[in-house]
Amino acid sequence: MRSMTARYGPRARMRNAAGVLAWLLFTATAAPAAAPPRLLVLGDSLAAGYGLPASQGFEAQLAAALAAHGTPVTILDGAVSGDTTAGGRARLDWAIGDGADAAIVELGGNDGLRGLDPRATAANLGAILDALAARHVPVLLTGMYAPPNLGPQYAAEFRAAFAALARRPGVLYDPFFLDGVAADRALNQPDGIHPNAEGVRRIVARLLPRVEQLLAEAPKS
Repeated sequence: MRSMTARYGPRARMRNAAGVLAWLLFTATAAPAAAPPRLLVLGDSLAAGYGLPASQGFEAQLAAALAAHGTPVTILDGAVSGDTTAGGRARLDWAIGDGADAAIVELGGNDGLRGLDPRATAANLGAILDALAARHVPVLLTGMYAPPNLGPQYAAEFRAAFAALARRPGVLYDPFFLDGVAADRALNQPDGIHPNAEGVRRIVARLLPRVEQLLAEAPKS
């Protein structure tokens, strides 16, 4: 049986003090937890969640899905209903604020609805991608299809504008943001253009692997 001196004597107190000192040094020098990556969503009403409660919009559902997969993010809300690629280009610096680690660019739908020149759409998106590349921000570019009433030639030129941008270094590409949701009445609001909550859920589920890949390519803070 150990003596009381062995258990509580000067040597024991020294060992205890050394242990406390080592713990204090460890906690003082341990690296702080990394902040969640900042994900910019630069988009129009499809990303802004037009017609939906904020909790059911694209940004909120995407953040929740990423968190459920163990990848919490801070969303930088750069989605404005009615915006064109020119509008997104004009407000990029404001939207990105103090910086982003990765970006989703969801623009072009309103260009198509207005029948704007696909070359102008391509130029605006190209300028956005250039600005993000200069900041070393990897991008997921989501494409859009033109309305069928504008004819096959316009539709082909519109798609080609996105496809050409998709070949840029550092750009991940999804050809159609509304893939699997467009024209399905059960997945859209009464206007037939904007997804309902279930439509958004399906878009998020489809894009989730690409967004996780995007975040994996983001520079580590």
